Amino acid sequence: SLPDLDLLHDPEDELLCANLMDLVQATLGRAPLGAKRCSRLLMPAQLLAQVRTELLRLACSEPCGLRGALLDLCVEHGKVCHDVGHIAVDPTVVPTFQLTLVLRLDSRLWPKIQGLFTSGPAFTPLKLSTGFRVIKKKLYSSEQLLIEEC
Repeated sequence: SLPDLDLLHDPEDELLCANLMDLVQATLGRAPLGAKRCSRLLMPAQLLAQVRTELLRLACSEPCGLRGALLDLCVEHGKVCHDVGHIAVDPTVVPTFQLTLVLRLDSRLWPKIQGLFTSGPAFTPLKLSTGFRVIKKKLYSSEQLLIEEC
Protein backbone atom coordinates (compact mmCIF):
# COMPACT_ATOMS: atom_id res chain seq x y z
CA SER A 1 0.00 0.00 0.00
CA LEU A 2 1.06 3.62 -0.41
CA PRO A 3 1.66 4.36 3.30
CA ASP A 4 3.95 1.31 3.52
CA LEU A 5 5.90 2.58 0.52
CA ASP A 6 6.38 5.93 2.28
CA LEU A 7 7.96 4.12 5.24
CA LEU A 8 10.54 2.58 2.91
CA HIS A 9 11.24 5.89 1.16
CA ASP A 10 14.97 6.71 1.15
CA PRO A 11 15.93 10.34 0.39
CA GLU A 12 19.37 9.15 -0.74
CA ASP A 13 17.69 6.92 -3.34
CA GLU A 14 15.74 9.94 -4.63
CA LEU A 15 18.97 11.84 -5.34
CA LEU A 16 20.65 8.72 -6.71
CA CYS A 17 17.69 8.11 -9.01
CA ALA A 18 17.81 11.69 -10.32
CA ASN A 19 21.50 11.19 -11.15
CA LEU A 20 20.71 7.80 -12.68
CA MET A 21 18.04 9.33 -14.92
CA ASP A 22 20.62 11.89 -16.11
CA LEU A 23 22.97 8.99 -16.97
CA VAL A 24 20.15 7.15 -18.74
CA GLN A 25 19.38 10.22 -20.85
CA ALA A 26 23.07 10.71 -21.66
CA THR A 27 23.39 7.05 -22.67
CA LEU A 28 20.27 7.29 -24.83
CA GLY A 29 21.72 10.46 -26.35
CA ARG A 30 24.41 8.38 -28.03
CA ALA A 31 22.58 5.10 -28.55
CA PRO A 32 23.94 2.80 -31.27
CA LEU A 33 20.89 1.44 -33.12
CA GLY A 34 22.51 0.15 -36.25
CA ALA A 35 25.87 -0.99 -37.54
CA LYS A 36 27.28 2.52 -37.97
CA ARG A 37 24.37 4.66 -36.84
CA CYS A 38 23.88 6.58 -33.64
CA SER A 39 20.58 8.14 -32.77
CA ARG A 40 19.77 10.62 -30.08
CA LEU A 41 16.84 9.04 -28.29
CA LEU A 42 14.64 11.51 -26.47
CA MET A 43 12.66 10.53 -23.36
CA PRO A 44 9.35 12.38 -23.01
CA ALA A 45 8.88 13.93 -19.53
CA GLN A 46 6.02 11.52 -18.77
CA LEU A 47 8.23 8.51 -19.55
CA LEU A 48 11.06 9.90 -17.43
CA ALA A 49 8.71 10.31 -14.44
CA GLN A 50 7.20 6.83 -14.88
CA VAL A 51 10.60 5.12 -15.15
CA ARG A 52 11.93 7.00 -12.14
CA THR A 53 8.92 5.96 -10.02
CA GLU A 54 9.18 2.35 -11.13
CA LEU A 55 12.93 2.09 -10.46
CA LEU A 56 12.48 3.53 -6.97
CA ARG A 57 9.61 1.12 -6.29
CA LEU A 58 11.64 -1.90 -7.41
CA ALA A 59 14.67 -0.80 -5.36
CA CYS A 60 12.84 -0.18 -2.08
CA SER A 61 12.85 -3.87 -1.09
CA GLU A 62 16.55 -4.38 -1.86
CA PRO A 63 19.25 -4.57 0.84
CA CYS A 64 21.26 -1.65 -0.60
CA GLY A 65 18.34 0.15 -2.24
CA LEU A 66 19.01 1.64 -5.64
CA ARG A 67 22.77 1.70 -4.93
CA GLY A 68 22.84 -2.08 -5.44
CA ALA A 69 21.41 -1.97 -8.97
CA LEU A 70 22.90 -2.76 -12.33
CA LEU A 71 20.82 -1.19 -15.09
CA ASP A 72 20.77 -2.53 -18.63
CA LEU A 73 19.17 -0.25 -21.22
CA CYS A 74 17.47 -1.67 -24.28
CA VAL A 75 15.44 -0.09 -27.06
CA GLU A 76 12.84 -2.20 -28.80
CA HIS A 77 11.50 -1.66 -32.26
CA GLY A 78 9.33 -4.33 -33.76
CA LYS A 79 10.62 -7.69 -32.57
CA VAL A 80 14.23 -6.51 -32.33
CA CYS A 81 15.72 -5.30 -29.06
CA HIS A 82 18.94 -3.24 -29.19
CA ASP A 83 21.25 -3.14 -26.19
CA VAL A 84 22.23 0.53 -25.77
CA GLY A 85 24.05 0.64 -22.44
CA HIS A 86 24.88 -0.71 -19.00
CA ILE A 87 25.05 1.37 -15.83
CA ALA A 88 26.25 0.36 -12.37
CA VAL A 89 24.26 2.76 -10.20
CA ASP A 90 26.99 2.83 -7.54
CA PRO A 91 30.19 1.13 -8.76
CA THR A 92 31.50 0.97 -5.16
CA VAL A 93 28.65 -1.33 -4.07
CA VAL A 94 28.45 -5.04 -4.89
CA PRO A 95 25.30 -5.31 -7.04
CA THR A 96 22.37 -7.14 -5.48
CA PHE A 97 19.92 -6.88 -8.36
CA GLN A 98 19.80 -6.26 -12.08
CA LEU A 99 17.18 -4.17 -13.85
CA THR A 100 16.66 -4.37 -17.58
CA LEU A 101 14.80 -1.33 -18.84
CA VAL A 102 13.21 -1.95 -22.23
CA LEU A 103 12.12 1.27 -23.91
CA ARG A 104 10.20 1.45 -27.18
CA LEU A 105 10.52 3.75 -30.14
CA ASP A 106 7.38 5.73 -30.83
CA SER A 107 5.62 3.45 -33.34
CA ARG A 108 4.34 6.44 -35.30
CA LEU A 109 7.96 7.15 -36.26
CA TRP A 110 8.68 3.75 -37.80
CA PRO A 111 8.05 4.72 -41.46
CA LYS A 112 10.35 7.73 -40.98
CA ILE A 113 13.20 5.73 -39.47
CA GLN A 114 13.33 2.56 -41.53
CA GLY A 115 16.33 4.00 -43.36
CA LEU A 116 18.26 4.36 -40.10
CA PHE A 117 18.96 0.67 -39.93
CA THR A 118 20.98 0.58 -43.12
CA SER A 119 24.69 1.31 -43.29
CA GLY A 120 26.14 4.81 -43.24
CA PRO A 121 26.82 7.37 -40.51
CA ALA A 122 24.04 9.55 -39.13
CA PHE A 123 22.90 11.17 -35.92
CA THR A 124 19.13 11.59 -35.78
CA PRO A 125 16.90 12.54 -32.82
CA LEU A 126 14.13 10.00 -32.17
CA LYS A 127 11.33 10.11 -29.61
CA LEU A 128 10.60 7.15 -27.37
CA SER A 129 7.10 5.87 -26.62
CA THR A 130 5.75 6.26 -23.08
CA GLY A 131 5.37 2.46 -22.82
CA PHE A 132 8.20 0.46 -21.28
CA ARG A 133 9.04 -2.79 -19.54
CA VAL A 134 11.32 -3.42 -16.56
CA ILE A 135 12.74 -6.85 -15.78
CA LYS A 136 14.15 -7.30 -12.28
CA LYS A 137 16.52 -10.11 -11.43
CA LYS A 138 17.83 -10.60 -7.90
CA LEU A 139 21.51 -11.52 -7.99
CA TYR A 140 21.58 -12.99 -4.47
CA SER A 141 18.53 -15.21 -4.71
CA SER A 142 17.08 -17.95 -6.86
CA GLU A 143 13.70 -16.19 -7.04
CA GLN A 144 12.02 -15.97 -10.41
CA LEU A 145 12.28 -12.89 -12.59
CA LEU A 146 9.89 -10.04 -11.97
CA ILE A 147 8.63 -8.41 -15.17
CA GLU A 148 6.74 -5.11 -14.94
CA GLU A 149 4.98 -3.79 -18.04
CA CYS A 150 4.02 -0.12 -18.05
